[in-house]
Amino acid sequence: MGSIFGELFRISTWGESHGGGVGVVVDGCPPLISLTEKDIQIDLDRRRPGQSEITTPRNEADQAEILSGTFEEQTLGTPIAILVRNKDARPEAYSEMSEKFRPSHADYTYQAKYGTRNWQGGGRSSARETIGRVAAAAIAKKVLKEKFAPDLEIIAYVKSIRDIEADVDPNTVDFETVESNIVRTGDPNAVEPMVNLVKEMRGEGNSVGGVVECVIRNCPVGFGAPVFDRLEADLAKAMLSLPATKGFEIGSGFEGTKLTGREHNDPFRMEDGKVRTTSNRSGGVQGGISNGENIIFRVAFKPTATIMTSQDTVTTQLEDTELKGRGRHDPCVLPRAVPIVEAMAALVLCDHGLRQKAQNG
Repeated sequence: MGSIFGELFRISTWGESHGGGVGVVVDGCPPLISLTEKDIQIDLDRRRPGQSEITTPRNEADQAEILSGTFEEQTLGTPIAILVRNKDARPEAYSEMSEKFRPSHADYTYQAKYGTRNWQGGGRSSARETIGRVAAAAIAKKVLKEKFAPDLEIIAYVKSIRDIEADVDPNTVDFETVESNIVRTGDPNAVEPMVNLVKEMRGEGNSVGGVVECVIRNCPVGFGAPVFDRLEADLAKAMLSLPATKGFEIGSGFEGTKLTGREHNDPFRMEDGKVRTTSNRSGGVQGGISNGENIIFRVAFKPTATIMTSQDTVTTQLEDTELKGRGRHDPCVLPRAVPIVEAMAALVLCDHGLRQKAQNG
């Protein structure tokens, strides 16, 4: 079912949107890493529903419970199991979807592939599955800081919503600015226009998408590997595994295709005894390996598929019909996607940090 991610730092998420709960098992975490439920709760609170007027009103505290793998607030090196119970599930809101496929959802493809599906909120295809990723990433961040990169920073933010683009410098943006507004953008001037747009879409029973940008600072040189395990390839897989994602680019991305080689190359220079580049169109990765510069990438998210207006669809009996959205949904997924993007970046970096140490000491 594609529920396992990572090579050495490996996670397995489980649970359905309206089942008893969701969670994750983390395998490969080194021992003696300081860890409490509070460490995990910080990012779960940033991801949880009901946190602002522009997110889904589903009321979930998303309290993390560590069931195994720690003792006296330290990891044991054994599998770490984390549970988050579902408290505010309302599966009855999805009863009509038991016989009708929601447009642009996983309903039809799941049914066609497996011959069955959990129609209550989408089951495993729900973004609620990402709770396990965020919980696991809280551990990954601790491993990265204690074992590999004490100054590491992973900061994501909303770069654009529809045609409203934030003016953010990824080299200087700070976590406090991003978290100071409900949109989670790094540009204070873009907050009001973005909020108003999301409210307008919600009022119309519609939805809107956009782009989340992420910067990773102070990543050690050498993370990643050539050919199939390139760092940007694993980041792309991680980001495109998230619900509602439709695109990934790193560094200059698609805009770089408009430049010549002379314009695009990042010249090297020495600075304080270190190899640096005078520009960063590579986005911090060259040959699939981190080069010490800021790693900068962007992830495109589509408009939320569930909208509160009638749409054409098909029944499970393969008859044409119509369906209007029900339940509680985000009119724009981007504000809550920010910590999830950070989480997937942390999981990739932690895995590659352990791989680097295993191979090269």
